[in-house]
Amino acid sequence: MLNILFRQSCRRLAKNSICNLHTLPSQHAELEEVCRKFADKTIKPMSAKIDKLAEYPQDLLSKVGEMGLMGINAPREFCGTGLDIYGTSVAVEELARVCASTGALVSIHNILYLDFLSTYGNKYHKETFLPPYTQGIPGAFALSEFDAGSDVVNISTTAKKDGNSYIINGTKAWVTSGIEAEMAIVFATFDRSKGYGGLSAFMIPLNADGVIKGKRERKLGIRATSTCTLTFTDVQIPEVNLVGNPGEGFRLAMEQLSKARIGIASQAVGIAQGCLDLALHYSTERSAFGKKLFNFQAVQLRLARMCAKIEAARLLVRKAATLCVNGEKFAKNSSMAKLMAAETANFCANECVQILGAMGYVEDMPAERYYRDAKITDIYGGVTDIQLKVIADHLLKESGLKK
Repeated sequence: MLNILFRQSCRRLAKNSICNLHTLPSQHAELEEVCRKFADKTIKPMSAKIDKLAEYPQDLLSKVGEMGLMGINAPREFCGTGLDIYGTSVAVEELARVCASTGALVSIHNILYLDFLSTYGNKYHKETFLPPYTQGIPGAFALSEFDAGSDVVNISTTAKKDGNSYIINGTKAWVTSGIEAEMAIVFATFDRSKGYGGLSAFMIPLNADGVIKGKRERKLGIRATSTCTLTFTDVQIPEVNLVGNPGEGFRLAMEQLSKARIGIASQAVGIAQGCLDLALHYSTERSAFGKKLFNFQAVQLRLARMCAKIEAARLLVRKAATLCVNGEKFAKNSSMAKLMAAETANFCANECVQILGAMGYVEDMPAERYYRDAKITDIYGGVTDIQLKVIADHLLKESGLKK
């Protein structure tokens, strides 16, 4: 009797597990369909143009905002859509499938700006800094510096208490959407000698006296997104602009970067899927030696490997997103998702170029853009070696063993 009950329980568990892993919740499935149609109809025709333009047109950004995609991770009471990281993941994959720049912009704004404030901000922060940035104006997340990328403890931007204000001095590097942004979450230290314990997060308006935006960086990929430095010289902000408690900045940043890796992994899966879609279509249209390219087994093998890797990466992303939304530990999973999705994006981009041959090397086809765009997924949000370290650290901790 117990054996029968055990088998029935296993069947129910297996059925539910498969549905949870493979099938999107109804609300997210609707979002996926809406984003796919919007991406194909509105974003795709503009993707090559904005890549060459190397900036994101305001009219197109406004359309993205009108779709609600710039407010996914803001609560409804603060003019957002009220969805979660899983929702952003679904949207980003569909957008990146046709335009990695759009996927990156939506991912970073929703996760590193909106979700950060929704999670750690108080009532004042949410009322003040969320509603204006859910319609089309991106927010910025300024953590990295030229001498403090992966090694956040070396951050040299300082914050000094001055009565009811803070005075901020320093320079931030590689700030995505820094050109367009009007508000930034900036990490600075009260005391460098305290290392991680000295870091704190501040809300800084980028039109404040003493703020200088650097030049737009010329990049290999995701060219339509802006990247620049932000320099702060004696910038005075009210003390209420401190997010969290003094000295909590490192913890908040690391927790948020784990979420951001889900967004980056989603972007990578989207790029990979775009590569597969393009390669499959081209191989069924192009003929060589009297038959379609798809009929050559070598091409079939390339396409099959692309398909398998994409599905595996997508499942890793969805598991990480599910754990995150359910409030479970997900840092290791988000690093695994980013690691494998980035590898998959770069693999599929290379395979796509190979299948298209000379047509994959010219700007007339999007293959060369996918190839350029894929590389960033290896770098931002923590380079591949950082992801491997995060995974290894969790392995050791979970095993109960010591170094």
